[in-house]
Amino acid sequence: MVNLRKDQGHGEDFKDRARNARQNMDLTANASSRSTGSQIGTSLLTATETKGLENTSTYLFRAEIGGLVKVYVGRKNLKYVVLIEISSLPQWADESDLVVKWGIFRSDSSSFMPFDPQMSSTRTESNSFQTPLIKKGQNMLFSRIEFGLDQAPFYLSFLLKSQSNDPESNLEIRSHRKTNFCVPVGIRSGHPAPLGISFSNDGSVNFALFSKNSESVILCLYDGKADKNKPSLEIALDPYINRTGDIWHVLMESVWPYVAYGYRCNETSSNGQGDVVHPKQVLLDPYSKILGSLLSDRTAAFSPMNCIGNLSEVPAFDWSDEKHPCLRLENLVVYRLNVQRFTEDKSSQLPTGVAGTFSGLIEKLVHFKVLRVNAILLEPIFPFDEQKGPYFPFHFFSPMNLYGPIHDSLSAINSMKEMVKKLHANGLEVLLEVVYTHTTDDGGSASHTVGLQGIDYYSYYHFGCGVASGSKGALNCNNPVVQQMILDSLRYWVTEFHIDGFCFVNASSLVGRVDGDYLPRPALIEAIAFDPLLSKAKIIADCLDPNDASFKEVRFPHWKRWAEMNPRFCRDVRNFLRGEGLLSDLATRLCGSGDVFSDGRGPAYSFNFVSRNFGLSIVDLVSFGDSELSSELSWNCGEEGSTNKVNVLETRLKQIRNFFFILFVSLGVPVINMGDECGQSCNGSPLYKDKKPFDWEALRMNFGVQLTQFVAFLSSFRMRRRRLFQSRDFLEEDNIDWLGSDLTQPRWEDKSSKFLAMTLRENNKVSESNSDSSHEEGDLFIAFNASDQSESVILPPPSKDVAWFRLVDTALTFPGFFSTNGELVVEQAAELLAYEMKSHSCALFEARRSIS
Repeated sequence: MVNLRKDQGHGEDFKDRARNARQNMDLTANASSRSTGSQIGTSLLTATETKGLENTSTYLFRAEIGGLVKVYVGRKNLKYVVLIEISSLPQWADESDLVVKWGIFRSDSSSFMPFDPQMSSTRTESNSFQTPLIKKGQNMLFSRIEFGLDQAPFYLSFLLKSQSNDPESNLEIRSHRKTNFCVPVGIRSGHPAPLGISFSNDGSVNFALFSKNSESVILCLYDGKADKNKPSLEIALDPYINRTGDIWHVLMESVWPYVAYGYRCNETSSNGQGDVVHPKQVLLDPYSKILGSLLSDRTAAFSPMNCIGNLSEVPAFDWSDEKHPCLRLENLVVYRLNVQRFTEDKSSQLPTGVAGTFSGLIEKLVHFKVLRVNAILLEPIFPFDEQKGPYFPFHFFSPMNLYGPIHDSLSAINSMKEMVKKLHANGLEVLLEVVYTHTTDDGGSASHTVGLQGIDYYSYYHFGCGVASGSKGALNCNNPVVQQMILDSLRYWVTEFHIDGFCFVNASSLVGRVDGDYLPRPALIEAIAFDPLLSKAKIIADCLDPNDASFKEVRFPHWKRWAEMNPRFCRDVRNFLRGEGLLSDLATRLCGSGDVFSDGRGPAYSFNFVSRNFGLSIVDLVSFGDSELSSELSWNCGEEGSTNKVNVLETRLKQIRNFFFILFVSLGVPVINMGDECGQSCNGSPLYKDKKPFDWEALRMNFGVQLTQFVAFLSSFRMRRRRLFQSRDFLEEDNIDWLGSDLTQPRWEDKSSKFLAMTLRENNKVSESNSDSSHEEGDLFIAFNASDQSESVILPPPSKDVAWFRLVDTALTFPGFFSTNGELVVEQAAELLAYEMKSHSCALFEARRSIS
């Protein structure tokens, strides 16, 4: 700032010093270094001048030679009015013949626009103008400039210039930062919150974007009529007027006729990692609620490269008469599916616009009822690059356009809400798999960078060495800004879509640091656990890493709120049924995985699964055992791949039944994977990309019919004996007895021991206190034989007037291998009830009062 003093009376010397300090300055100024304007509310102009101005914004500047420049911007008589008031200038400057030299621009302060919209001149000087200043009172100058409404929005850039005939006496006055004075017209400073766009009743729209490392931000608006790949209007945000902290914001008084928006950001690293600049790519607002596409062809692949935000509010949805299930965690029976693959196959017999969409799920509601599941777990539905799949999202506040009837954002939003409402009305909860640890972005070049990476790579992402996932798209979930975005996203899905819970894929990365160590109290995990808006939502940690389809063992911090997908259950059940596991491991899983969940939670926090969308399906688990699949713990039952051998097919069928049986008689929440109930196969491929659409024809074949009925039976049985299998507490030792081969105690740590049986008794205290119990339930006897030899089982002697009934024997043929009524087990010898279990089979017996 030029230091000028008046108290010694050297006016001419002051002029010379000021003139020399600015003699090489020209009219234009860089957008990143414009004047420091701050909005204030105190008026210095007379009431006559400001009377009748609407939506007035006021900006106050300090001049470089001293004095104040105050600017009022408002609307009157269908015009924009700019009032410029100069006061407290040094006496020599006030006496000069000053004028306002000005020009208007939008995205480039070095290139003024023509004053007349019909003109096309691109020369800066030819587009600059001068307006005289009028003296008003002592030591005060005033000027008024008017613009038509059709010229806005723009920025008015001006300086004060003397009109002296002496070239050496010409004076140009700028702000104390030696830049032009700059004020927005037709736009206002706006507000830093909330992020994204927000609409006001007066028709104005506020835009707010976080970007700490961007040196400049340009708002790009599209009218949908001209070239969709080129913005119709670009507005550069002034870092001194349109920035608060690290939030860039602007308020548009009207967004008509624009229909979509995005941003250009020039990001420069401040941490020594080098520059990352993406000036050309139009970036999607991370907080957009409705997504549009730059491509007119709706059949084109949905990609982050062509996505922008829609300039419209999410339409209201009628949630009246919604019946929220509010199921307890321990009562869940979960069915995991992919929205598109579930109904896109022609065998679904659904019309175009319904097949492969949220609406398709509603049409197949009867299938969920047949299986008697009460919760649907949807694979990620966030927008994703179709080339990479749903586990690599690029946005967190809207459903995938592809899942809407006409493949656009609004139809996807509305049809998803209809789906949730319909499922709720039928007693089913809706859970979402969510991925907040990485995005589809590759990083680096501008041609491949969109969204978060282009907006602020060094705030949103891990960078440098030590990133556990090894991906440039790994989000830095320890950054408070990223944490806030994730919390805002979760709250939005709960409040706007009435989602019942979330399964966090790659959850181990949420508790980790860049160096690979784990945090004892990760802020995000704790914040989710105690967030008041998420208090009723179910939160489940899934430590599968989609980047390499592997599980990462981590002691997950839970605050008695977090449940977990249990990969140990999957591992130990697979090992036991292929004859390589320990009885102790199987018993631990049957009883609710106390080694994991006895830390203040309980068995209901264990989400058990045998197969999932990554890895082999249940049919492939018993059909392929190649060495390349060793990590899958599969067994081909004696023949690799497809076969016609009867004994191999029989063994495979028993193993599939065994998987489902153990899943449902174990404490915890059973999770069924789409397609397993009808024998869906991927020909031995564990890769997610090789998963096939659901085959509805297979569901109607004998194999699909018997498995579907078996799952329905197990689900009903589990509900009927809910005090045993749907308990929030672990079984007490007095309520369970274990038995090994030959009526001996189990050899828990002997790998050669492949038979285990247990007797389950309900807690008498629980039974007596449970008012909904209409009758006393008998004991259960459950046996598991993973040997290739038959096993003779001696059932415990029943009490008087009670007999054992066989409900399940997976070695029998359909339909006799399960029965609701049961088959009476008769005595084989004096006071002994012997039962022969075939190889590779499981059996269930229930004690009931005998009918004499």
